[in-house]
Amino acid sequence: MAARLSVLARGLMWKVAVVGSGFIGSTIASVLASKGCDVDAIDVNERLISAFRHGERPIKEPGLGELSEQQMASGRLRFSCDFSRVAEASVVLITVGTPLAEDFTPDVSHIRAATESVAPYLHDGQLVMVKSTVPPGVTRSLVADRLRQSADVLVAFSPERLAEGNALRELQSLPIVVGGIDAASNAAAESFWRQTLGVDVIVVSSPEAAEMVKLANNLWIDLNIALAHELAKLCDALPHDLDVLEVIAGANSLKKGQHYVNILTPSNGVGGYCLTKDPWFVHALGARHGADLLTPQTSRAVNAGMPAYCASQIAQWARRQDRVLSDLRLAVLGLAFKTNSGDVRLTPVMPLLDALHSEGFRTVEIHDPMVRKEDADGWGVALNPSMDDTLRDADGVIFLVGHDDFKTLSPQRIASLAAPGALVYDGRRYFNRDEIGELQTLGLAYKGVGR
Repeated sequence: MAARLSVLARGLMWKVAVVGSGFIGSTIASVLASKGCDVDAIDVNERLISAFRHGERPIKEPGLGELSEQQMASGRLRFSCDFSRVAEASVVLITVGTPLAEDFTPDVSHIRAATESVAPYLHDGQLVMVKSTVPPGVTRSLVADRLRQSADVLVAFSPERLAEGNALRELQSLPIVVGGIDAASNAAAESFWRQTLGVDVIVVSSPEAAEMVKLANNLWIDLNIALAHELAKLCDALPHDLDVLEVIAGANSLKKGQHYVNILTPSNGVGGYCLTKDPWFVHALGARHGADLLTPQTSRAVNAGMPAYCASQIAQWARRQDRVLSDLRLAVLGLAFKTNSGDVRLTPVMPLLDALHSEGFRTVEIHDPMVRKEDADGWGVALNPSMDDTLRDADGVIFLVGHDDFKTLSPQRIASLAAPGALVYDGRRYFNRDEIGELQTLGLAYKGVGR
C-alpha cells in the first residue's frame, strides 16, 4: 500500500522518465510536458538526443518539432542519455522498439537493455509502464521480475496506439489500455493517465491481457487492409467499370451488431514498424504454443504483394500504349510509408521501386517533402527537392502517399507539367470522381488501385 500512495499522492505534478526517444517516446514526452509534467526523455542514441537538443526535429511528425521545442524552452522537457534521471521520476515509461528477429519472433533485446539500464536507479513506490509491443508474458517475466529485485516498484503494460501523422491528437483523445501485475499497479497506471491526459482508461485484468490487446489491434488492421486489397484486385480483374472505393463506401453503410462494417481503403502496400511485424509476432506465438494460425500469414502475404501488383499495373498500361518502358520517365510522389509522416521504416515504396525496375523502368524521380534527406540516403534514394521538377515531362505520375502537399496538386497543374497523355497512377491520393474526369478531359490517363 505504501508503494501505491507514494505514486498517487503526487497528484498532477508528475515527474516522468521516458526511456526511448523515437517516434513514440518523443511524442509521449512532449505531450506530457505540455500537460504540466516534468519529463526526462532518455535514449542511448547520442545523435538522436543531440538532434532534439539542437532543434533539428529528427522525428518527422506534424506538430511534434514545435511542441518539443516549446516544452524544452519551458524547462519541463529534457533530452539526455543519462539514465540516472530515472531516480527522480515517479513514473518510468519504457518505449523502446521490438524489432522482428530472423525467425519472426520479437527481438526483446532493447527492452531487456532498457530494463537493466533503469534498474540501478529505481526506488520503492515508482510506477514502471512498458509501452513497447511485446508478446504476452514479457512485462511480467522480463521486466517486473527483474526490476522487483532492485526495488518495490509497481509495473504495468500500456499498449502504444498512435498512428504516424496524427500522433499528437490521438495521444490526447484515444482511450488508453492498462494492465498491471497487481491491483496497486492497475490503480497507479489508471490514475496517471487520467490525471495527465484526461482520457478514458480501460483497465484489464493483467499485463498479459493488455499485451494481447496491442497484437489484436494490429492483426485486425492488417487483415482489414488485406480484405480491401483483395477487393481492389477483384474490381481490377472484372470486366466492369468498378471503383473499389465506391464499393467499400456502400458496404460500410451496413450496421452489424453495435457497429457498422468498416472496411479500410486499399493502397500500394502496407509499411511501418507495427503492421509489418506484429502479425508475425502473433503467428510465431501461436506456433510456439501449438496453435496453427492462418490469418496472420494470409494478411502478410496479401499486403506484402501489393507493391509488385501496383508496379505490374503501371507496366501493363505502358505496354498497352506500345511504349518502351526503359524510355519512360516516372515521377514518384511519396517515399514515407504513411500519409503526412516522414517515417520511411519498412516503407512499401521501396519494394515498389524495385518492382518497377524489374518491370523495365529505368528513369524514376522521387519527391517527398516530409522525408529527411538523411533518411532517404539510408535507403539509397536521391530525393528531388522540387515537386515541379519531379513532375516535369513525366510519362507517369505515381502517387504513393497521400500527403496534404500532394492533395493540393490540381489536375490542371499535373497536366501542365507532365508529358501529354501521361498516366496518373493513384496508389494513395484517392482522387474523387470529378477530379478523375478532369484528368481525363485534360488528356491524361488515370488508374487507381481497384479503380
